[in-house]
Amino acid sequence: MALSKEGILSATDGGLDIFKKYITGFPGVGKAFLNPFYDDTKPSAYVYRQKDCGNYSFVDHGNLDYIGDCFSFVGWIFNKNTADREDFIDVMEIINRELGLGLSSNKDKVRELTNRYPNTIKKASEVDPLTISENREEVSKRYLEPQYKAFTPDEQMYWLMYGVNMDTLKKYNVRSVKTFRGVTKEDKEYSLESTDSAPIFAYPGSGYVKIYRPYSNSKDRFRYSGNLHEGYTFGIEQLPQRGDLLFITGGEKDVLSLAAHGFNAICFNSETANIPKKIIRRFSFRFKHIVLVYDMDQTGIKSMNTMRERLKEFDVKSLALPLSGAKDQKDISDFFRLGNTAKDLNKIFTDMLDRLYDETMSMLKSFELDFSKPPIPAEPVISINDVPIGTEGNIMAITGSEGSGKSNYLGAILAGTMLDEFEDIDLLGAEVVPNLDGRAVLFYDTEQSEEQLYKNMKRILKRADAETPPEWFKTYGLVGMDRKDRLMSILQSMDKFYYELGGIHMVIIDGIADLMTGVNDEDSAVGLIDELFRLAGIYKTCIVGVLHLSPSGYKLRGHLGSEVQRKAAGIISIEKDDDPQYSVVKPLKVREGSPLDVPQYIMGWDKELKAHITKGEKHGDSPSVRRQNEIISIAKSAFTENQSIAYKDLVREFTDVLPVQERTARKYIKTLRDAKIISTSSGETGIYRLVEV
Repeated sequence: MALSKEGILSATDGGLDIFKKYITGFPGVGKAFLNPFYDDTKPSAYVYRQKDCGNYSFVDHGNLDYIGDCFSFVGWIFNKNTADREDFIDVMEIINRELGLGLSSNKDKVRELTNRYPNTIKKASEVDPLTISENREEVSKRYLEPQYKAFTPDEQMYWLMYGVNMDTLKKYNVRSVKTFRGVTKEDKEYSLESTDSAPIFAYPGSGYVKIYRPYSNSKDRFRYSGNLHEGYTFGIEQLPQRGDLLFITGGEKDVLSLAAHGFNAICFNSETANIPKKIIRRFSFRFKHIVLVYDMDQTGIKSMNTMRERLKEFDVKSLALPLSGAKDQKDISDFFRLGNTAKDLNKIFTDMLDRLYDETMSMLKSFELDFSKPPIPAEPVISINDVPIGTEGNIMAITGSEGSGKSNYLGAILAGTMLDEFEDIDLLGAEVVPNLDGRAVLFYDTEQSEEQLYKNMKRILKRADAETPPEWFKTYGLVGMDRKDRLMSILQSMDKFYYELGGIHMVIIDGIADLMTGVNDEDSAVGLIDELFRLAGIYKTCIVGVLHLSPSGYKLRGHLGSEVQRKAAGIISIEKDDDPQYSVVKPLKVREGSPLDVPQYIMGWDKELKAHITKGEKHGDSPSVRRQNEIISIAKSAFTENQSIAYKDLVREFTDVLPVQERTARKYIKTLRDAKIISTSSGETGIYRLVEV
């Protein structure tokens, strides 16, 4: 058989044998383990089987830099980019050789790879993909360690001109040099000595040091000793795991100046350096925006435009600074030295987003509620009895059947954002952190008419004892907007208001299913929830999605509901009470512990106040009885559309709905079977049917 992607997948059980080969102590499919590519402390990596094709892939839910198939996995080990044709061929050759598949090839690249990497059989845990460079030639043949000293007051003042204090210098391991002995290309030693008028600084790394002489001429401002590898990236170790904005600058001083002002930044060896796509690809998973900010001289502008075009597949942007381009007015360090602040830079960036999103924001403008001309505008922690339900960086869901009171409960939460910390009003059992910092509160409605939305907004304002909404409160009625435009409008307006208002306190989407063509479109459901979950993390906000229960009354509707049930940190269900004039606020899922530990609240309509009010806690059933009823409800829900269900599918029903492991789900099934609520079908093994309806 010829060497090919299909041939390898066929010979390795869809790639599973490859994962078993390279993952030490492989735990099995669907079992969490520590990611071997970094110092992982919490198991969040999985090998799973793709439903559409039956092949196996890898994902780390704790670090989405690592997601891909078996070929990507081997590529990470050997520092290969499988998106590149030649690198992909190399990866296939490695797999063919290491697993002894015996597939024939027209290209004999294995020998070349083996010579380049003497120990080609490596476990993933032995390799750091970011530190491998294909260029293993040293800049000089000898590495001479500089003689360091303490920073002098004048040297500290130099850095303070750019806002860089000693803490920042220490964090980035910047050193003051007393003397430096270097080696020329001709292998001749030379010596440099620091003086008050000509200080020397060093950016040390593993096996190399880069010397910076700020007052020297352009030719020898930078000197090197040791192996400065091709993938040199200053500032990469100091980056957070996730963030909203990453600047790529032309030099180390710019990185330091940006960092000192609260921004994430890196640089490569120079503005003209060829930025590795593999690094940008990984950063694109970690940061919402990657922005080039180079010197404003002719060379810098040309390099920035060239690099932006080369990296356009990752949506890399470029930022032009309001500088002349003269020697003392060309880079971001000069920008801050001239008296500009972090706020000024953020304003330039926000203005850039305004230009990029101009069409979207113009379209959204016609959907914004204006309270002076009715109808109108319509955080991040939401709790019940001090138990967190909605948390920063996570998704929360509010669900219920038609007419159960979801909109009224939602209105109470929105009213809670408008209060001060000393106000105490009826929020229908919820505890809401008020928006004291004036960050954005964004409410998108896809279901109500303009008139109804206006009425609901009036009720929300009345509950909050307010006449008009705050400036930071934005309400959009999207019923009249084309379905395909809704999600993009939400995403881009979130990004705009995040920078404009200094963050996002809370986002509520009433009618999350209306962002899709149908709740049973599995790919769209997974993509939508993954995107919202990613944005909740980037913006450090709570995104609340409102959707309906299935007709059976327990599970959330469709594939979308299943995804929400799995990913949401908390779920609240609004259900009709035994007495139909009241509704019950029932926690279905909480971030920590069991929803049975959270009290249920009764709410009902008050004719005099013309609003829903809390009628107190619902008493009666013990936690054990509530759990039993919960299990029975899930079982009935599972059998609504199926007369019989396989054992493994019934297990999945419980693990999807409840935050329990498979072992616990099996216990629940045994309990149902012993209670004769379910039974095996006659003549069939492992196939269950519902006895009691």
